[in-house]
Order: sequence, then structure tokens, then C-alpha cells
Amino acid sequence: MQQQVYDTVQLNQQEYQTASLNSSGYRSAEYRFQEVMGASPIRLVVMSYDVAIQACQQRDFSRATRAISVLRDALNFDFNDTAMALFGLYQWCLDCIRNEEYQLAAETLTELRDAWISAENQLGVG
Repeated sequence: MQQQVYDTVQLNQQEYQTASLNSSGYRSAEYRFQEVMGASPIRLVVMSYDVAIQACQQRDFSRATRAISVLRDALNFDFNDTAMALFGLYQWCLDCIRNEEYQLAAETLTELRDAWISAENQLGVG
């Protein structure tokens, strides 16, 4: 999942070109890479939510659907009831995005993100 999360938070092409032209941009990209690769599983989920929410706020169809797909693909169906509930919510968010209802998707994703943050805090990981 780490590589998938990194792919969703990586620099876009223009930012990458700018980063390669100045060392501070390169360091920023390297820091992001190290942050993702060293993150706990819960932190990776939160990072994916952050990307999805930001993409919805920017009405970025491609990035939003990619981030939600990462979340959906990471579901653990050993916990079937929870996984199926989240799967349904992710599909609903994707439908909202397809219908250009980005705000509805962002609100749902924000509530889910907040729940993961609470779990992270209770477990003391991150």
C-alpha cells in the first residue's frame, strides 16, 4: 500500500519539473517519499484520505478517484462487515465525484478521516 499512497501524493508533472530545477523542491519530494515509506498503516490511510479530500476540494476528478481507489483496494475483507460498509461508502463517493458532487464526497471522506484519526490517537500509533 505504501507505493500506492506515495503515487497518490507525489508531485504532479509541473511541480516535479520545478523541483528538479531547485534543490529545495527536490528535498521536499524526497521528504514526502520518506514520510510515506516510514508511515504506519493507519497513517497511510489518513494520508490517502487527505489526498482524496484535497482533490475533491480542487474538483480534480483523476486524483480524487485514484485516492479513493487506493482506499478501496486496501480494504481487508477478513473483517467483512466493516470492509463491505467502507466499500459501499467509497463507491458512493466515486459516484458523487462522477456526478460532480465533490462537496458531498469531501464531507463523507472527512468524517471517515476523522474516525481514522481517532483510532490512531487511541492506539497511540502514527
